[in-house]
Amino acid sequence: MATFVSPLAQVDPRAELGDDVWIGPFCVVGPEVRVGNATRLDSHVVITGNTIVGCRNRFWPGAVIGAEPQDKSYSDGLTGVVIGDDNQFREGVTVNRGAEKEDGITRIGHRNLLMANSHVAHNCRIYDDAMLVNGVLLGGHVHVHDRAIISGNSAIHHFATVGRLAFVAGCSKVVRDVPPFMLSNGCDNHEVCTINLVGMQRAGISRETIALVKQAYRYTFRENLKTDVARDRILAECNGTLPIELADYFDFLDRISAGRMGRAREAVRSDEYKPVLKRDAA
Repeated sequence: MATFVSPLAQVDPRAELGDDVWIGPFCVVGPEVRVGNATRLDSHVVITGNTIVGCRNRFWPGAVIGAEPQDKSYSDGLTGVVIGDDNQFREGVTVNRGAEKEDGITRIGHRNLLMANSHVAHNCRIYDDAMLVNGVLLGGHVHVHDRAIISGNSAIHHFATVGRLAFVAGCSKVVRDVPPFMLSNGCDNHEVCTINLVGMQRAGISRETIALVKQAYRYTFRENLKTDVARDRILAECNGTLPIELADYFDFLDRISAGRMGRAREAVRSDEYKPVLKRDAA
């Protein structure tokens, strides 16, 4: 199937379009945009800035991708957005390009679902197979790891991290990192409520490992043991070898402890801007 561009769309001749791209009416594609094979822009979609879109992505009406960051310090630097393959951007989704901080890039991996009116701010990173439900708001520099789910109308504080296979309940205010495999209700003093049992079962994690994750949760969030103490107890219960899920869990808690205000990535706030895009390569 050949690439199709509606006569009612505005595609800059300098934009790069792959094979089998479909661009519907009233879409706008800017000069520095690259769109991968078999990607579809339904209608009224705007992709601008230095934005790279992978293959087989779909953008529903009203999505705006690559617009300037909503950051008062932004000064028209060469920042951008990088999007992987097989993502879905539903109606009204906004993804801002990076500000001149960290590497200047907002990154979205593969097979993610961003539901209607969700917002991804500058310098965020969404890994793979994550889901942002309707109205989710990510502040700047937020990281959302593999297979995490953030329920509708939740807001994630800038520099916060949502771990792998974590679940955030609807209408939550998340100001601290959510460890992997946990279920968080930001309305209850931002505390982790329990483990994400259903998510782990769907991911094929063994019953034995799930039981250990639950025990680790009890040690760290119910008994409030220090991470090292909880780790040693779990090691004793699994004959001295931590399953990778438990290793990830305790490493995540270590990083939180090394950060500030319950957010591991607060430690990078003072990092020097290290751009990866160059003017002469644009």
